[in-house]
Amino acid sequence: MRVPRTVPIAAVAALALALVASPARADDPAAVLTTGAAGADGSNVVAGDVLNASVAAGTTADFTTASGGTTGVKCAESAFTATVTDNPVAPGVATESTTGHTFASCTANIFGVTRVNGVTVNNLPFGTTVDSATGAVTVSGTDTAPIRTTLSLGTILGSVTCVYQATNGSITGAASNADNSITFTDQAFTKTSGPITCPGSGFFTATYAPVADTSAEGSPAVFTN
Repeated sequence: MRVPRTVPIAAVAALALALVASPARADDPAAVLTTGAAGADGSNVVAGDVLNASVAAGTTADFTTASGGTTGVKCAESAFTATVTDNPVAPGVATESTTGHTFASCTANIFGVTRVNGVTVNNLPFGTTVDSATGAVTVSGTDTAPIRTTLSLGTILGSVTCVYQATNGSITGAASNADNSITFTDQAFTKTSGPITCPGSGFFTATYAPVADTSAEGSPAVFTN
């Protein structure tokens, strides 16, 4: 078939090449972590992006003295920061480095404790994985840098320092696309140092939502696929 003289052959060739070389973004496979929407409707999170979330509105981050208990320390403010290091095609396991985890506006209802001076997470950063098959978010320490949290508490006899370490070497939460959250429930910690005023164990419970990609324009919410 002859090409009409009014259409340059070079232009036809360039158009054909562009159609072959530039597939639609919708054809890109969805990664474990996407923003804006789940699956192929979302945009894949890029390695190096920073994710951030604060404790869900109307909730607190709690360190209780018993699983499912109400006695302990409650913090109205808490947030985490993590950098994505690998985000493979789903299904798969994305990896992150949790570089920050903070707590503030904390109160206590432990007998003998009059105030909470501060809550500090030690030994950051922590390796973190997100498993798309289960939605599990696992934060892990190492033998030389375990997950530790230091509570400085005021008592009627003065301030005490209580140090707790993740009992199993890691803590595991559950990701949900319903509200772009990560929920940790009764994650066990064991006291490694501190006077008798410090409870012998602690259980961490908190929901962080929404998890947002602060490196992307508009800080969109993050979905797990």
